Amino acid sequence: MKIRAVHSKASGFTLIELVISSAVAAMILVGAYMCLSAGLAGQKLIEPRSEVTQNARVAMAIISADLRSACPLSTEFDFLGMARTMDDIEADNLDFATHNYAPRRPGEGDFCQLSYFLEKDEEGRFNLWRRRNPVIGLDPLEGGTREEIARDLRGLRFEYFDGLDWYDDWGNLETRKSKDPSDEEPNLSGMPEAVRITLMFDPSPKKTNASAAPSEIAPEPPLVFQTVVRLELAAASQSAASSTSAGGTN
Repeated sequence: MKIRAVHSKASGFTLIELVISSAVAAMILVGAYMCLSAGLAGQKLIEPRSEVTQNARVAMAIISADLRSACPLSTEFDFLGMARTMDDIEADNLDFATHNYAPRRPGEGDFCQLSYFLEKDEEGRFNLWRRRNPVIGLDPLEGGTREEIARDLRGLRFEYFDGLDWYDDWGNLETRKSKDPSDEEPNLSGMPEAVRITLMFDPSPKKTNASAAPSEIAPEPPLVFQTVVRLELAAASQSAASSTSAGGTN
């Protein structure tokens, strides 16, 4: 009787297979890390910009609501818009009155004097402010309370439409109303038919270093938001002014 020895072949990985599998695993890990890094970088980029977009939307809504119900500011000035700059950025001023106001105290009505302007804070940032005065004062450009509307702006521009052309300024502080409005330029008296609002925001306000030079503060272009608002009460105000001047002439 013959006994045969049975030899089993042990299976295993060769060196080449181990090297290839290790390389594939390393590539997968590197790819996963790159995807994670890209996702985190995208989140860091999107989060501040989404916050800026929301702030711009709120500021636009506030200004637009006030302008839609705009009315003459005083007997001397109907509507005042001044183009100006601060530290090489556009920082226009706007003064008018509006009926977009809910009375809060005795003696107040729905008439409110308004001002919109940029102001630089202690950290070197430009913020948008609104002045409101629901009480008719001697000086229509002073008094009332101030509130901050938006922060970290790179510019504020207002443009005014008279029905034919756009102007950078409206009204004139140095001249009073003329007895005959036809003697004045279209943008020196009365109220515009529409106002174009342009807000320029810092896209990454948290990264801004107030102590750095202006070229280092704003390496990225600003986020620009723009809209056109029609002054719904402008035609009625112009008609009332024309009737008053005609009555005075007669």
